Amino acid sequence: MNMIPDRRNFLKGAVASIALGRTSLAASMPSNETSGMKRSWFLPNESHRHRRTWMAFGASERIWGDLLPYVRGNLALIARTVARYEPVTLLVRPNERGVAARMCGDKVRLIETCLDDLWIRDIGPVFVINQTEKSGAVDLNFNGWGRKQAYDNDAEVARFISRQADAELITTRLVGEGGGIEVDGHGTAIITESCFLNHNRNPGLEKAECERILKSLFGIRRVIWLPGVRDKDITDGHTDFYARFARRGVVVAGLEMDRHAFDYDVTREHLKILKAARDADGRKLEIVTLESPGRIRHKLETEDFAAGYINYYVINGAVLAPEFGDARTDVKCKDVLGRLFPKYEIVQLNIDAIAAGGGGIHCATLHEPLPARSSAD
Repeated sequence: MNMIPDRRNFLKGAVASIALGRTSLAASMPSNETSGMKRSWFLPNESHRHRRTWMAFGASERIWGDLLPYVRGNLALIARTVARYEPVTLLVRPNERGVAARMCGDKVRLIETCLDDLWIRDIGPVFVINQTEKSGAVDLNFNGWGRKQAYDNDAEVARFISRQADAELITTRLVGEGGGIEVDGHGTAIITESCFLNHNRNPGLEKAECERILKSLFGIRRVIWLPGVRDKDITDGHTDFYARFARRGVVVAGLEMDRHAFDYDVTREHLKILKAARDADGRKLEIVTLESPGRIRHKLETEDFAAGYINYYVINGAVLAPEFGDARTDVKCKDVLGRLFPKYEIVQLNIDAIAAGGGGIHCATLHEPLPARSSAD
């Protein structure tokens, strides 16, 4: 197979000139983040009951090349699986509506819009809630992960979804992505410095000011900063590939077992930080690790294949996780998640094509939580 350059390298320099202006614009945009704080918005943990899942049927031949049919198959598999548990709304280009409908079935709702790619976790808004029946949608000014990929269409998706969801749009001068934020829903966040404190997103932004903005937007009281890793993957080390809150006080951390991998040392440094950290209420965290697979299927393997289990997705009644063909670690992943989420069905999916492009199930999905007064939780 003629493999494409994956999303970690695509158009890395080619779009810099067209994207610089948008970054500067985002930095100078008026924001309502302070008023958001006054409205007491907060970001719940992913296990808070969902109103729906959003996805984007946005893979294109221009970016994905020969992988395109496999990626579409992965997206459809995820959409059909999620639809067994909760509503799914799929964004689709007008000329691809027919193929999306055939592949995803009649339980998935389609909405037409323009797209550059499929990574809805990053291009969509971060949904927040308060004690009313209305949701908020934070637009983090997506800029192609620091101008590494064309993003003119994807930069509009957060506002488009906020309108479709009838959520109150919350603007900010901060630039970032949803995949870079992980919360316990009780005031504690885990965030990588390599993403939000990066000059390609927020030039000159100091950590203290970044924390102030994050706290005002998402109801956070304490940020646990992980160093992450810069310039090795397109996201600059998103949190959702390193550490996730299973619930309050319990963190699942990825542990890279390949000594030649760029994040072998990084994951061990993260473990030390997490074991020493305390949450917003001053309590130590319980840390559970998920090891990376020792081998993967070779059919869709690429140099930057994202072979990690941390990028799972929690939905109403189930946890969707990848499986990579390594019997030992696939089973271990299911066992660990089963212990962490005893009331949920653990569903493992083959998403090798999406992993070949440097992402996972969590990257390709976006949860819209039920507003507080609507939630049964």
